[in-house]
Amino acid sequence: MNQSAAKQRPPRRDLTRNKPKSTLLAERREEHRRAAMAAARAALAPVDAVALAETGLDAGQLHERRAAELTNAVAHESSRSIWAIVRANVFTLFNTVLGCCLVLVLVVGDPRDALFGFIVVANAAIGVVQEYRAKRTLDKLAVLHAPRARVLRDGVESDIAVAEVVHDDVLLLRTGDQVPADATLLSSEALEIDESLLTGESDPVSKAPGDAALSGSAVVAGYGSARVHAVGAESYASGLTAEARRFSLVNSEIRNSINRIILYIAWALIPIIVLVINGQMSAHGGWAAAIASGQWRIAVVSAVASIVAMIPEGLVLLTSISFGMAAVSLARKQVLVQELPAVEGLARVDMVCLDKTGTLTEGRMELADTTVFTPVPGWESVLAWQGAHPNANATAAALSASYTQATAELATAEVHFSSARKYSAVSFGHGPAAGDWVLGAPEVVLGAGAHPEALAASYDAAGKGLRAVILAHRTVQEQAGKPSSEGLAAEEEFSLAGLAPVALLVFRERVRPDAGATLAYFREQGVELKIISGDNPRTVAAVARDVGFIFDGDGYDARELPDDLEALADVLERESVLGRVTPEQKKSIVLALQSRDHVVAMTGDGVNDALALKHADIGIAMGSGAAATKAVSRLVLLDGQFSHLPSVVAEGRRVIANVERVANLFLTKTTYAIIISVVIGVLMWRYPFLPRQLSIVSSMTIGIPAFFLALLPNARRYQPGFLRRTLMFAIPSGTIVAACIMAVYAFARAFPNPALSGELLIREAQTAVTMTVLLVALWVLGTLARPFDKWRALLVAAMVLGLVLVMAVPFARKFFALDIPSGGLLAATIAVTAAGCIAIELLYRFLKKRGAVSERE
Repeated sequence: MNQSAAKQRPPRRDLTRNKPKSTLLAERREEHRRAAMAAARAALAPVDAVALAETGLDAGQLHERRAAELTNAVAHESSRSIWAIVRANVFTLFNTVLGCCLVLVLVVGDPRDALFGFIVVANAAIGVVQEYRAKRTLDKLAVLHAPRARVLRDGVESDIAVAEVVHDDVLLLRTGDQVPADATLLSSEALEIDESLLTGESDPVSKAPGDAALSGSAVVAGYGSARVHAVGAESYASGLTAEARRFSLVNSEIRNSINRIILYIAWALIPIIVLVINGQMSAHGGWAAAIASGQWRIAVVSAVASIVAMIPEGLVLLTSISFGMAAVSLARKQVLVQELPAVEGLARVDMVCLDKTGTLTEGRMELADTTVFTPVPGWESVLAWQGAHPNANATAAALSASYTQATAELATAEVHFSSARKYSAVSFGHGPAAGDWVLGAPEVVLGAGAHPEALAASYDAAGKGLRAVILAHRTVQEQAGKPSSEGLAAEEEFSLAGLAPVALLVFRERVRPDAGATLAYFREQGVELKIISGDNPRTVAAVARDVGFIFDGDGYDARELPDDLEALADVLERESVLGRVTPEQKKSIVLALQSRDHVVAMTGDGVNDALALKHADIGIAMGSGAAATKAVSRLVLLDGQFSHLPSVVAEGRRVIANVERVANLFLTKTTYAIIISVVIGVLMWRYPFLPRQLSIVSSMTIGIPAFFLALLPNARRYQPGFLRRTLMFAIPSGTIVAACIMAVYAFARAFPNPALSGELLIREAQTAVTMTVLLVALWVLGTLARPFDKWRALLVAAMVLGLVLVMAVPFARKFFALDIPSGGLLAATIAVTAAGCIAIELLYRFLKKRGAVSERE
């Protein structure tokens, strides 16, 4: 990319499609804020550019900018606001319908039939409280581990929170930093910035003084300083960041499936409600007669009972609570969940790509051995200079413990290390260290055929799991007359020709003690593993064997990987350990695996991993990793403990398995409620329940048990097809329950008790169908709670005991308008209930054989 293109501001990605109204309103507020910031900026006192570059802002200038609110703080939070939480849990489509029903019952019916309203309020309150608690926990954790910015103020270098950066601050940029605000480069030492997360351009951009550094981009090589010219809402990445964090973008099978279910039910409600209202008015003598006699009030209450039964009001609530509680549980284990559905995502993963350095190893390097080939004068001082460099990577920094006397000469030019080129270079014009010095991967620096002795030593070290780096030298005369300062001016102009090996430096990394057990866990769970690294393939292979990874060969050299994704996917079918992988290749590996229908997780800690993490289904960053890496990841292991990943998988499995159970309960109820509403509406019969009676059914067979089932442990392995399995159970089981209800109700209407009449006869029929649905629905609960453990058995037993108490306690019977049936109706109720329970059991066993339901945990 040329310099003029580099200076241009790239087009912002279009994120305006399908935005919620609340998002658009927030954006309008941000536009007003940007206008206010522009006016405040124009009113600032002029700044001496030379003094600013040397010392940064002074205290007075800093105060002036804070007073003008020209800070990098943005209005968006990393999680939903309190108002958003309340709105999401209270002002929903289902709550609107139920709220209207509640008002109708309170106006025209018995207040006891408004019991469902208290359940709705309780559900909403629980949802708000639980999500707010989760928000507080995650926000505190996010603030504690928030990225920092390095600035120059009053001549002193300081680390501050990104939100505290102000207009005209001088940023000090180093490799691995994420640019916190839009800035203009003041100085640049071989500075290269990766803007791929903003523009999609994969190649790092070389930056010179005067060029723009966009917020959200990442420094991949070199260092420099920059003057901030746009902060907060004005910065390029603020809109991208706010939109990305406001709503989760990670693919969630549970969320997508439940959204589809809600959409289907919402559309079905409209005609069914019309049918039910007409049927109830007709059942009470027709519209005119019902209005004239006042029977329309009873018809309205019956219609409300039908509508309330069809709505799965707690399904979304319990799904949100499950995600939130899982995130809080993981936060206590130092795992920051940046997008809640990522908890579910890792449980669905069938392919994990592991970066070696910082993931399988601790990332700290130590010099193990040095082999000198040609003792060129000044080589030790050059290594000391490399180790003391402010932009030294982990390998170069490890030199400082052994080499302490750095050359006093000033470098005339530098090429800083990057994962793409795999070497760094420096040139000294005078003194004992004069010439070009290159430090990097031996096979890259020396080439494949030259200097076999050095390459053989590097090969042997790599086979032992050690990292080998060559120091090579070239005198000025060996550059065919080109001055060193010009030869190192830019990467594309720098030649590796004529370099002679001086010393082979061998480094060792400590393998994480928990890595082997964690990889063994994934293998046991049927998850495939790929280990990819920028190191020598033999080094990567040796480390892989150290952690118990079983494979053939000495690792695959990624320099031989094809560019075509389909061909790359074919290679990945055979190879599992790859070395010399570039950042762009890491992204391509993720995309190639996804093209073969794999759900891919990627772990990493360096800025070179950011691109792959962003494209993976689940990106997992180490807490010690670069700011850019953590910013794009879904999960952050704050303490860097790789062993936390099984806990994340366990939480994801618990969420998926328990939400599936809960969804079966709610959708079974919705199925039988819709069926009986349609049948009753067509037949124009009076609805067989009062709203208060359905409140018992909802609470004892669904609401209360579902809340506890959603939070109980569950280690069942993930199986794709959440929606298909849920509907395969819920629709047949709901149909069975509806058939039992209609059979008992039809018997009660066909063979009325001659000793009763009027409302007493209706109440006996209502009690019979209520008993039927309670007992059959409890059997449904019992099948879904399997395999029984202490807590699930206790839960089902408690619900059965509750049913007994409701039927046995006179006050409860009176409150819920229940009269125990007798004679033929009682016998019919028992027979139909028994048949319904048997049918549910047979259905469960049939689906279990077909794998649609599972007891295995």
